[in-house]
Amino acid sequence: MRTTCTQTAELRENLQRFVEETNQRHPDFIKVVRHVKQEGLIRARVSGWRAASAPVVALFDAHVEFNVGWAEPILHRIQEDRTRVISPSFDNIKFDTFEVEEYPLSAQGFDWELWCRYLNPPKSWWTQKNHTAPIRSPSLIGCFVVDREYFEEIGLLDEGMEVYGGENVELGIRVWLCGGSVEVLPCSRTAHIERAHKPYTQDLPTHVRRNALRVAEVWMDEYKDHVYMAWNIPLQDSGIDIGDIRERKLLRQRLRCKPFRWFLHNIYSEMRTYGDTIAYGTLKNSLRPDLCVDQGPDSDNIPILYLCHGMTPQ
Repeated sequence: MRTTCTQTAELRENLQRFVEETNQRHPDFIKVVRHVKQEGLIRARVSGWRAASAPVVALFDAHVEFNVGWAEPILHRIQEDRTRVISPSFDNIKFDTFEVEEYPLSAQGFDWELWCRYLNPPKSWWTQKNHTAPIRSPSLIGCFVVDREYFEEIGLLDEGMEVYGGENVELGIRVWLCGGSVEVLPCSRTAHIERAHKPYTQDLPTHVRRNALRVAEVWMDEYKDHVYMAWNIPLQDSGIDIGDIRERKLLRQRLRCKPFRWFLHNIYSEMRTYGDTIAYGTLKNSLRPDLCVDQGPDSDNIPILYLCHGMTPQ
């Protein structure tokens, strides 16, 4: 299942022709789900899941290419344990040349803003000296394969999120806390085009920030302030409407999930935490309120005064 959207007449005609020709050879092999309005990536993927009927569902971007034999190792692992949510290993397709660039084997994690990132595999994986072994992963980059019924039992994706971002991190946290596991499989390789920009919206960080705060409020317990601090938002009266999270909190209760502290200690121990934080935010110059303390050039590691912009360096 791929998430795709096109309003271009030529592309739409070619897609429709491909669907019709494929379904003539293999009846009902491809289903096309069209929305009456733009739903964003998160709800679009869930609508694809609702249209699926196979026992295992794969949710991928449209700009992904699959290697030969990518599915069999994943299906085998899910057959062994239906509570495994699995990502293939990703290589990169350069957006401007379509050249394939091999990426090293990685786990998938996130920072406190809940942007996903690649991680070095855990020490336990290296000690096996088996580069085909599954890699335990704290989170998911965003493309994954899951038992269709288990995906529903565990709560799908958070449809209260908007557009894009954070849904993959939330899923990884939720699966670990509520009795499942997340893996990256080295024997399953795909390639993904990392585009120059995201086409969803002109203000993507605003949506990612809102989604991240939903995750913090539902799942992160006493560590939720780390997300607020990373986005430089006050913990009280942030002014950001994150929507209704009552259903997600009830889901956590119903699944009898572990506390977030367990996740940090047992699954994502390399994630840096901060204790006894007195205050956070920007430091403004009292004589020039347009100037703030800034980390300065990375190479110097010497703080400087710089025009206030409220981004990470400040």
